[in-house]
Amino acid sequence: MRRVAVWAPLVLFALVFALVAGGLIKPADRTIHSAMVGKPLPSLALKPLLPGKPGVSSADFAGKPRLLNVFGSWCIPCIAEAPQLMKLKQAGVEIDAIAIRDTPEAVQAFLARNGDPYARIGDDPTGKAQIALGSSGVPETFLIDGKGKIVEQHIGDIRADDIPGIMRKLEAAK
Repeated sequence: MRRVAVWAPLVLFALVFALVAGGLIKPADRTIHSAMVGKPLPSLALKPLLPGKPGVSSADFAGKPRLLNVFGSWCIPCIAEAPQLMKLKQAGVEIDAIAIRDTPEAVQAFLARNGDPYARIGDDPTGKAQIALGSSGVPETFLIDGKGKIVEQHIGDIRADDIPGIMRKLEAAK
């Protein structure tokens, strides 16, 4: 009995160490995925943010697949993904956007610096549309099929190596 009591602290320490080391080696996935993937696009009726460019409405997402990009002019990763969105636009992909908690002047300056890949930009000053989509941050991009269903969610900035996969998924969503 005495021998067990002597070794118990060492065994307990080894178990705690193994648990902590396991968490460090393979950390948990803390990405928050939208529960809306696979469901119809929620009802959206966002007013235009910029003059001459329409807002975003759920009715716009019928007919052919397109991307819905959630962004902010104040978002650093949004600047990093801008060249990839321009490449997608040049490849014929239709991209709409929701500007989160932004101003027309800031978005106009952002687009002037980084290019404008968007057919429509809806204004979401309170983040209600972002929450309805199940978006947890910016940038996020949703692939909407021709029937208005959310097929895919891309969390974070789109990078050059993501483009071929996005193009395949858009083709499959027709």
